[in-house]
Amino acid sequence: MDSSETALSIAQLLARVAAALERLAPPPPPPPQFDGARMFRFEAETNAFSPAADFRLPLDLLLGVDRQKARLVENLRRFADDLPFNNVLLWGARGTGKSSVLKAAITHLSEAYPALKLVEIDREAIDALPRLFDLLRDREERFVVLCDDLSFEEGAAAAKSLKSALEGGVAGPPSNVVFVATSNRRHLMPRSHSEGDGGPMAAAEDAEEMVSASDRFGLWIGFPSMDQPTYLAAVAAYVDRFGLDGEALDRRALQWAQLRGGRSGRVAFQFVRDLAGEQGRRLPF
Repeated sequence: MDSSETALSIAQLLARVAAALERLAPPPPPPPQFDGARMFRFEAETNAFSPAADFRLPLDLLLGVDRQKARLVENLRRFADDLPFNNVLLWGARGTGKSSVLKAAITHLSEAYPALKLVEIDREAIDALPRLFDLLRDREERFVVLCDDLSFEEGAAAAKSLKSALEGGVAGPPSNVVFVATSNRRHLMPRSHSEGDGGPMAAAEDAEEMVSASDRFGLWIGFPSMDQPTYLAAVAAYVDRFGLDGEALDRRALQWAQLRGGRSGRVAFQFVRDLAGEQGRRLPF
């Protein structure tokens, strides 16, 4: 057998091996489907998108945050209209309605913008954010990607992943994705930021990396704790909306807040749920 015949035989053998391996390999996963739901959870281990139930609390029932609602809805409306928009950091005290306002806003806007979808990613999977953005890039839908309660407890690696996703590398960030994070802390810093093994210089560099990541959000919306009049007004509005017996409730509502350690929209709604149960009434949410 001369060299040309040998080369041909090897080529044929390699072709048969390649064909056999192709038959053994699993088929590529189908492209994600976003029909039939507004909200999804991203499973980072499998690149899957799991549909989630709609958020049922109407936007107008989130009380005491009118300015925050208006600013967020306006930014999302611009995004849905393919106009300039900013990534958003919703920061403030716990229970003040940060993630609820976003989910209610998506539900509110999706009537007029059916292509608007919410995708939630766990903060523990924030290093998968660049991969998620690549999966969503160039699709017809417009995606609001939410990371709830984001902070960089594990150090600067997550901050670098976030910066990489929001900057988008050479290709730039996807134009059909806006990223929204909620956090109890304005600069996403961990509750304790010690020197660790790297010493003070490494700790300072990590802190700079985290602050730099928070600077990637063009729109910061703060959610302060409720003062007493706003809290009582929220309770009264919920009582009126659900048709409950609301006589002389202020003292009870304040005692409830004191036992919970603070006043917030969440605490007001929890008080009203307890009141509805006491009165044998069902709530729609």
